[in-house]
Amino acid sequence: MSILNRKTPPQFNGVENINLIHPESTKLANGCNIFTFNSGDLDLVRIEWIFSNLRFDPKKPLLNVAVNTMLTEGTHNLTAAQIADKVDFYGAFLQVDYSYDLSQVTLFTLTKHLQATLPVVKDILTDSIFPEKELETFVRNQQQKLQVSLQKNDFVARRVFNRALYGETIYGLAAEPEDFKSLRREDLLTHYKQMYQPGNCNIIIAGKADPQILEAVTKTFEGAWGEVTTPADTTQPELQPSAERFIYLEKADALQSAIRIGTPFVNRTHPDFPGLQVLNTVLGGYFGSRLMANIREDKGYTYGIGSGMSSFKQTGAFFIASEVGADVCKAAVVEIEKEVNLLKDELIPEEELSLVRNFMLGSLLGSLENVLSHADKFKNLHFAGLDYDYYERYTQTVKNITAEELKALANKYFDFDNFYKVIVGKY
Repeated sequence: MSILNRKTPPQFNGVENINLIHPESTKLANGCNIFTFNSGDLDLVRIEWIFSNLRFDPKKPLLNVAVNTMLTEGTHNLTAAQIADKVDFYGAFLQVDYSYDLSQVTLFTLTKHLQATLPVVKDILTDSIFPEKELETFVRNQQQKLQVSLQKNDFVARRVFNRALYGETIYGLAAEPEDFKSLRREDLLTHYKQMYQPGNCNIIIAGKADPQILEAVTKTFEGAWGEVTTPADTTQPELQPSAERFIYLEKADALQSAIRIGTPFVNRTHPDFPGLQVLNTVLGGYFGSRLMANIREDKGYTYGIGSGMSSFKQTGAFFIASEVGADVCKAAVVEIEKEVNLLKDELIPEEELSLVRNFMLGSLLGSLENVLSHADKFKNLHFAGLDYDYYERYTQTVKNITAEELKALANKYFDFDNFYKVIVGKY
């Protein structure tokens, strides 16, 4: 028996390629698309009904989020309590989720209980009534939650930053407590009928997605929706970036200041996006990043700082975010600028670049632990209008991009003087 030599590190093997599961797809007669990812091993299934949000109306800014959040608050047949009890009885889990571009309903259930739980979702998607009493409760709760959140500097900084980048659009929405009072049940019902229709629905089934499951979903939803005369308008208004690049909201008693710095950016559809993800990871995209090393480890200005990239249907964003001691806020901004400009002036050392490559490829591989995560990767592609070769390009870029190419990207996209800078607290 050989003795393990603990002085010799284990051999490192790089990630060669990523094998993604591709879905089976079918289109129902009513226009609804279904994509299935069949693992076949567990008797569990996750079904997502995903809808593109309707065109944003600045006069009624909260309709998309309010309609999605209130879907489970009652139908003609079921009260909110009955919906919850029916799902709980079968050990299933039902949730609604809202994002800037999409709204969705998700059901997790054992396959043997699907016939009992599917009708509940059908009821929600075809017959929600948004009861007046529940609407009043929703308004009151949301106002209270928002008033609490508005006391937090980082929450305010994020809102102000998004409004500066995108203006009065779905991406720049910064609701005030008063806005919730303008919600009307008749507006919710109109919005619901326009948005939650089969031509605006993608169903993604992952888990035990065998032919019987597909048949059950098809039978339940193919004839579920009544006749729709007007297609859902899912276009969005033009973005309206602010002319003001520096926004400072002073809070005299603040112990910490929230910093948010960044700019409108390319999204996932742009060929530069994978290379910029490498650049972002170097700067602030993981725990060993330059921003963390400088501003947390070296200077001790913060517990955490990071940078990120958002990809939306219409746009994207690059941002740097942190909360720092109020007395060191100016110094922290100086250090952030220094780190951004270093990427434009100096080549990233190969050792650092190699570490980032391995981190990024390992993260991608680690994020594909089961069939549900493969379905999640597909959603990133499908709703951006991309094909599976995106991930091939991504892995090749991460493996092969050079320090010279990264420096060129930094010079092309990083102009700190023109970045939006939001400070909430003291400066």
